[in-house]
Amino acid sequence: MPAVARLRAIADPGPGRVLGHDEASAGTGVVMRPPRLYLTVGLPSTGKTTAARRIEIEHGALRLTKDEWVKALYLHENPPSAQDVIEGRLIEVGLRALELGNDVVIDFGLWGRDERSALRQAAADLGAMVEMLYFELTPDEQRRRRDQRQAEAPHTTWPMSDDELATWAASIDIPTSGELDGTEPIDDPPAGFATWDEWRRHRWPPSVS
Repeated sequence: MPAVARLRAIADPGPGRVLGHDEASAGTGVVMRPPRLYLTVGLPSTGKTTAARRIEIEHGALRLTKDEWVKALYLHENPPSAQDVIEGRLIEVGLRALELGNDVVIDFGLWGRDERSALRQAAADLGAMVEMLYFELTPDEQRRRRDQRQAEAPHTTWPMSDDELATWAASIDIPTSGELDGTEPIDDPPAGFATWDEWRRHRWPPSVS
């Protein structure tokens, strides 16, 4: 079974922010809460999409799974430039849904701390809560699940070698406990970027170049 950290980073809604779908009309006495952005973090075949589907059902969240869109548009191909654009478009859809008061689950790997910081900041700017989930398996279990998925549902995935899995494992920036529980302040944007919004639009370009 995966070792999953499921902790919440909370951003209080500011003036004029749109609150979530649990908000009741004025005078009912029901406690209001802001919308929630769920971020799934982890390597392939560690259970992110399974969890995202559960969140979608249990919390009525809009699920944005990048692989489904890449498969629909590119079939057996998986071009990196298209991945970045599709991720960016889905993020913009997710942020708009948050703005309208809906819960959202972003089902990408989000291996980079900068990616997660940018999304934490975007959610905070909208007055949304963030719940970050990190998924981790032993290499043997990860390979077993990869093989099972490729055997049983090849249309949902792409071939992944053991060497690729090892390379990706070495490249992921594992979330800190402070990221997961929200106690760690959001970093400043990288050098050369005035805001996280500017960095986000650079990282996830609007079109394939």
